[in-house]
Amino acid sequence: MINYFEEYDETDPVSIETYAKRLIGKTFADVCKQDDITKAMVVREATNYEVKHENKKRKGGLGELIEERYFHYQTNNDACPDFDKAGVELKVTPYKQNKNGTLVAKERLILTMIDYFTVVDETFEDSHMWKKAQLILLVYYLYQQELKNRLEYRIGYVKLFSPPEQDIKIIKHDFKVIVEKIKNGKAHELSEGDTLYLGAAPKAATSKDRRKQPFSDELAKPRAFAFKNSYMTYVLNNYIIPGKNTYEPIVKDIAEDSFEDYVVRKINAYCDWSVNDLCTEFHVEYQKKPKNLEAMLAYRMLGIKGNRAEEFEKANVVVKTIRIEKNNKIKENMSFPTFKFKELIEEDWDNSTFGNYLRETRFLFVVYKYDQQGELRLKGCQFWNIPFEDLEENVKTVWERTQTVIREGLQIQRRNGKNYNNLPKASENPVCHVRPHAQNSKDTYELPDGRLYPKQCFWLNNNYILSQLDKRYFQDL
Repeated sequence: MINYFEEYDETDPVSIETYAKRLIGKTFADVCKQDDITKAMVVREATNYEVKHENKKRKGGLGELIEERYFHYQTNNDACPDFDKAGVELKVTPYKQNKNGTLVAKERLILTMIDYFTVVDETFEDSHMWKKAQLILLVYYLYQQELKNRLEYRIGYVKLFSPPEQDIKIIKHDFKVIVEKIKNGKAHELSEGDTLYLGAAPKAATSKDRRKQPFSDELAKPRAFAFKNSYMTYVLNNYIIPGKNTYEPIVKDIAEDSFEDYVVRKINAYCDWSVNDLCTEFHVEYQKKPKNLEAMLAYRMLGIKGNRAEEFEKANVVVKTIRIEKNNKIKENMSFPTFKFKELIEEDWDNSTFGNYLRETRFLFVVYKYDQQGELRLKGCQFWNIPFEDLEENVKTVWERTQTVIREGLQIQRRNGKNYNNLPKASENPVCHVRPHAQNSKDTYELPDGRLYPKQCFWLNNNYILSQLDKRYFQDL
C-alpha cells in the first residue's frame, strides 16, 4: 500500500501548510477529480461521496472532504487537533465578497463543542478549546450564493494561523467569562454578546435541542467555542490576505488589566470634561460639528486617530453614545439597521437577523450628560450586551408581533394628514418597538403584498436604555 502521508510530513506544520497551499485556486470538485486519479487508499464513504457534499445545508462536509480526499486521513471527532503530531487543527471556512469589493467571513469558526460538565474543571492552557485553537490551518473558500453545487466553490487562501499574543489575552478572558457563567448555573443564559473574540455559539441540530448543565436543573442549548464572525473577518483581511493594512490597536503595549477595564479606565480619565474642552484637547473642530462627534471623541480618548479600532473590529463592539438630559431622562431611542419586510417574514426567531445582532454584539455605551448650565459633559462609559431575559422575552415578543403584522398585511390608517400603522409601539413593550428609519417617504422597501412602505427598524426604548446605565452617571455635577 502506498503511504500517502509522504505528500507531507505529518509532524511538521510548515510541511502541512506547503502541501495545503496547492489547494489555492482549486474547486472542491477539482480536489475530488485529483483524488480519483491518484486513488488514495483511505477509509471513506464508498458511494455517492460527492453527492452528499453537494448539499448546501450539510455542515462540515467540505472540511471532511479536504481531510479525506486531499490529506488522505480519516476524519474524527476527538479532542485532539486534526494533525495531532504537528499540533495543527484544520479548518475549512467560507468568506464572501460584498458588492463594494470588501471581503468578510461568512460565518463564525466553530472550534469544539462545550461540554458543560468537563469544561468547569479545565484551565485555559489545558482546555480542549485551546488545543484546537492555538495553531490552525485555515482554508478559506469563496462562498457564492449563485452556485447551487458546493463543490464548485473555489479555495482562495490557505495559511497557518496562531492568535497573536495581544489576542490570546482577550481570548483567555473570554474563556474565563464563559466558564464562570457555567459555574454559576447559567449555561442556559450564555450569549455571544458576553465576550469579545471567543464566543459560546449555539450548535444544535434543531432549535429545541437542550442539554443538562452541572449547577442548575435548567436545560441549556448545546453550544460550541467559536471565534466570532467579526474576529474571523479581521483575521482574513489582516493576517491571511497579504499586504493589507491593519486598523489601529487600542492597546499598544501589554496592559495589566483586562481589555474592557483598560478601555473604561482610558475614557473615564476624561470624566466631567465638556465636549467643547474635549474638542480642544483632541484638535476636533467643534464649529463644524460632525454627526458622530461624541463617538469620534471616544476614539480619540482611546488614542485612535480614525473611527475604527482593531479590537472593536475583531470583537464586533459597537460604540453608542448616549446623552442624558438635565432632568435625568434620555430623549432618543436607540436605532438599529433597517429590516426588509419580505426577508423578515421568512426568518425564525432563533436565526433572525435582529435576534442574532443583539446576541452577537457587545456595545460600548459612552455616556454624556447636560449640566445645569446646558453644557454637555462626559460622564463615563460601560460595556453592555442585552440581558438574556430581555432578549428572549420582550424583544422576541416584539419581533414575533412584527412578523405577524407583516404576514397578515400591514394596516395603514391616515389621520390628520399622517399615516399610522399597527406595528409594535414603544407604549406596548418595556424594551423595544418598531419605527420608521427612512430618509424620506420615498425611501422604501416592498411589502409582501407589493405595496411600498418607508423603511422600518427595531428601536430600544429610551426608558429601557436609561434603566441599563450605571447609576453613577446620574450624580449631579
